[in-house]
Amino acid sequence: MCDGLIHQLSSSIRGLRELFFPRKCVVCKKFLAEDEWDVCAACLEGLPMTYQWDIVQNAAFERLARRFEVQDAASLFFFRTESDYRSILYGIKYGNRRQLAVRMGELLGRQMAASRMFRGCQAVVPVPLHPLRRWKRGYNQAELIARGVAQAMGLPVETKLLRRRRNTKTQTKLHGAAKTKNVQGAFAVDLRCAADLQQQGIRHILLIDDTLTTGSTLAACATPLLAANFEISCATLAYAGQ
Repeated sequence: MCDGLIHQLSSSIRGLRELFFPRKCVVCKKFLAEDEWDVCAACLEGLPMTYQWDIVQNAAFERLARRFEVQDAASLFFFRTESDYRSILYGIKYGNRRQLAVRMGELLGRQMAASRMFRGCQAVVPVPLHPLRRWKRGYNQAELIARGVAQAMGLPVETKLLRRRRNTKTQTKLHGAAKTKNVQGAFAVDLRCAADLQQQGIRHILLIDDTLTTGSTLAACATPLLAANFEISCATLAYAGQ
């Protein structure tokens, strides 16, 4: 009886919340059905997927391979500034949509788990935020995405391996060589954590970020990881054209 009352109370609270604060799709802004989350079923079905997880040496891989030795790479969907799907990234990065970040990460992870390309990955590592920026934002969106990816792939998340040792400008407002210069030398590997992981036999890292544009940030992360004798694959939610 107690469980029944709790369920009834939860349903009533949820109903009141829906009445006064109705949930809307982050993409099309239409009201969500009770079984939908953040993105409605129609918008999920229309998500502009890249299918890069099924394409060896795809566009994401080639972009990164010009910068560092990468094993495999993939992004979930194409990013275009004129598309309503940009709201997914904006919501995750600036709108405190933490649950959306995890669930989109799970969607990416399910595609990768079904792919032969990423079967060698042994641990998931998010691109770290500087502690000051993380404090201001309240979370690291790459870490939330990484947790969703890791859950879908059955891999551990390692947040201590890579750290940001200086607070850089946001990459969003920079272009070309300025992006590379901005993040050059910005990341470092925790050598004790690296040694512990390698003692466990973990050497192939899946590096996660929200968006792949020039690849400057992922390349800056890869430099110390490669120096510490890790192999690297990369994945992002979005792939932005150049």
